[in-house]
Amino acid sequence: MDLCNTDVLKILLKKHGFSFSKALGQNFLIKSWVPREIAESSGADGSCAVLEIGPGAGCLTRELSERAGKVVAIELDKRLLPLLDESLSDRDNVEIIGGDIMKIDIKALINEKFGALTPIVCANLPYSITSPALAHLINTKLFERITVMIQREVAMRICAESGDAAYGALSVFVNYHMLPELLFDVTPDCFMPQPRVTSSVVRMTRRQTAAMDIANEKLFFSIVRAAFNQRRKTLANALSGTIGDKDRIEAAMDACSLDMRVRGEALSIAEFARLTNELDKLNRD
Repeated sequence: MDLCNTDVLKILLKKHGFSFSKALGQNFLIKSWVPREIAESSGADGSCAVLEIGPGAGCLTRELSERAGKVVAIELDKRLLPLLDESLSDRDNVEIIGGDIMKIDIKALINEKFGALTPIVCANLPYSITSPALAHLINTKLFERITVMIQREVAMRICAESGDAAYGALSVFVNYHMLPELLFDVTPDCFMPQPRVTSSVVRMTRRQTAAMDIANEKLFFSIVRAAFNQRRKTLANALSGTIGDKDRIEAAMDACSLDMRVRGEALSIAEFARLTNELDKLNRD
């Protein structure tokens, strides 16, 4: 079944009485090269089990099932479950689960469904849940690779480096845990209905060793969030009051040879790490 053929797709949607939900950010792919390239980019093979989020009508699911040992797809919209049963009826290595990825115990799901296969993620993520869903998946520390199609603006933030306009807390979080690559863009005409923005495919590979030697990871991310929550302030002013008193913050910055006028957006992950370790040391003294 060619689920990217608009005529086939429209017949299937009409048969199941399905209409697109703006609230759920539903946009189905209608260019066959896109799910094929996404699946290929994911690195899925017979040794892998793929967690897919929001399979829609199942075009990416079918491509993944041709490569992976198993595909488990999580679909929030209950209206799509009978449609997916039909569109994927010939794929015996696919399992569709109705549910919300943000409420699912991912570790328990993998233990139950994936067996000895290597867990990876591949998905066309709804724009509205991109950041929290990625954080949820990355924090499990269970996936070797996460390949997603997301809004280009968010993809640029994920891959941004210090000094870039797009650089922010999401950039630091992802790069601390993963090695991200911006692969290719997908234009609005590749979807039905067409979104108003361009999408991009990003592949994130889990770091085998820590990005930095950080004594207090909780403090590290608290500093990062505080720095970017008030981007226009100097780092010292942004951190004072929420992270510690200004004298201690300035002492830590001085130990790191950081200019007192610097803003958080100018710091690399390595500099955030050094600042964290200095502050942690001062807090313990």
